[in-house]
Amino acid sequence: MKLENDSNTPRKRKPRVVSITGIFYMLIILGLVFMWSRNSTSDPVKKEWLDVKSGILKEGDAEKLVYIRNARRGEIYLKQTSIEKYRNQFAGNPSKVGPHFYFLVSENFDAEQQFEELVSSLDEKDRFRIVTEEHRDYLLPALEWILPLGLLIFFYIIMLRPMRNMGPGGSGGVFNVGKSQAKLYENANDNKVTFKDVAGLSEAKVEVMEIVDFLKNPKKYTSLGGKIPKGALLVGPPGTGKTLLAKAVAGEANVPFFSISGSDFVEMFVGVGASRVRDLFRQAKEKAPCIVFIDEIDAVGRARSKNGGFSSNDERENTLNQLLTEMDGFGTNSGVIILAATNRADILDKALMRAGRFDRQIHVELPELKERLDIFKVHLRGIKLAPDFKIDFLAKQTPGFSGADIANVCNEAALIAARHDKSVVDRQDFLDAIDRIIGGLERKSKIITAEEKNTIAHHEAGHATVSWLLPNANPLLKVTIIPRGQALGAAWYLPDERQLTTAQQMMDEMASTIAGRVAEEIVTGKLSTGALNDLEKLTKQAYAMVSYFGMSAEVGNISYYDSTGRSDMAFSKPYSEKTAELIDNEVKKLIDQAHRTAKQILTEHKEGFEALAALLLEKEVVFSEDLQNIFGPRKGGVDPNKLIEEDEQPVEA
Repeated sequence: MKLENDSNTPRKRKPRVVSITGIFYMLIILGLVFMWSRNSTSDPVKKEWLDVKSGILKEGDAEKLVYIRNARRGEIYLKQTSIEKYRNQFAGNPSKVGPHFYFLVSENFDAEQQFEELVSSLDEKDRFRIVTEEHRDYLLPALEWILPLGLLIFFYIIMLRPMRNMGPGGSGGVFNVGKSQAKLYENANDNKVTFKDVAGLSEAKVEVMEIVDFLKNPKKYTSLGGKIPKGALLVGPPGTGKTLLAKAVAGEANVPFFSISGSDFVEMFVGVGASRVRDLFRQAKEKAPCIVFIDEIDAVGRARSKNGGFSSNDERENTLNQLLTEMDGFGTNSGVIILAATNRADILDKALMRAGRFDRQIHVELPELKERLDIFKVHLRGIKLAPDFKIDFLAKQTPGFSGADIANVCNEAALIAARHDKSVVDRQDFLDAIDRIIGGLERKSKIITAEEKNTIAHHEAGHATVSWLLPNANPLLKVTIIPRGQALGAAWYLPDERQLTTAQQMMDEMASTIAGRVAEEIVTGKLSTGALNDLEKLTKQAYAMVSYFGMSAEVGNISYYDSTGRSDMAFSKPYSEKTAELIDNEVKKLIDQAHRTAKQILTEHKEGFEALAALLLEKEVVFSEDLQNIFGPRKGGVDPNKLIEEDEQPVEA
């Protein structure tokens, strides 16, 4: 048996690579050592020529005098026996080699005459050698050439070489700015998302499964004369799972998958976006069959005619033109399928939406009750739940939630349970998480006067009373006067998941909306700013009834709604001033009617309304069963107590 680390087996040593940066640092260190060694001894001390002549030279302490003609400088070298005599004149240790002193003279200084007279006046033992020379400085001219060149070489090695070594498409490379920024998932381990991880979206999965089946079994379709669709556009609200569905397609098809965002094509440099589009499709053709996924395609695919001459971006339009050419030009893209996702399909260019480019539009809508239940099951896999936990009520209490919202609810519930040091996540944690996401964080520390609290309680009691007694209004689930986010109070409803809404249903909802303001008028006789959000919602709904849905007898069956979104760029309304006045009058009539309905209900049931407000002041949180105890069973519509089983009633926070 051969051991891996056998001591007798000679090991191959990897050749050491000398780093340029390391050599540069070594040269710096050597230079510092050299400078330190030179600075360890004292520099020559400056003297005047007369002092040198009458002192050092006269006394016979000099061994040599070196006179430099072109510098008009004289340097004195002391005898070794005389160095100690002048030690106190040096800042540090005097040099044993020299020079020890120096002097400077003027242009009129006659060196030969001065030195000859001095030497002739000295005794034989005190005389010194005289050396005359000229110095030529070679270092400074050399540095003028070498230093700039060295700096350029150093900048190239340190700064530019890493950029040049980046591969094609590498991000951040100054030489790869026109390369595609798409991320390639080629191996099965790169993307482990499958259709099992995508809950709900049953209709959308049927559409994309056909694309996956075509990539796996192309002969099944080509034998009948069918052709693979060139592209599919996933359309839907944010958070519904469009990107997740595209990842699942890549995981199921087991083919190369290019993922890129629409904003990655748009750059400030002219021609970069079009170049990246060309490079993306070039790589895709090399990897065919493959899938190219463009997320948020509206960043580059916005309709060209909607710019209106303002804030136009020629670079973005050039990028879009190149994308249109690559998707359906003279070149063939056999085996390359384009998947794209957007939540603003109405602003996309018509040329991009036509058949032959995006053959299919797959609508990914908000999940319904059963789909929400399936999504909760997926996101609850890794969460420790209480033993008797039932998840059916979660799906019933989250109407209108997207898949991302549901994932956030599950994560928030786990965080709330951990905050309270619980070992498992129970039902109350999920209820608190839903309240946290819908209404915001509780602000119990907010200072509210007794008068304000009484007004808030009657305001919320007005909403709850009218919504409970009107058969077509959304059924109330819970009402609270605890401040959350920017709201001083809030009411939670369980709206019917209906596809069509009648005028009577909308009127009942409007009466429920304005009931808070009506309650303040009845109790305090004053108007407050607390109804701002209610009035905004009420006004929008009334205008929608008149100008969009044709629910006004005076205006008639006319709709001024523009589904294409072009009205945003218009400078005038699509109707006359007379019609605008008529619409305003009809809206006021609808709001006044809702106001009368709410006032009539609160006046007729004032005793129960006051009891509910008192209960809110006492408990701060009131549930649907409390309203049932006060007003009796709800008539018409949907009873929230029937949606939730007896053993799953929300408990008070």
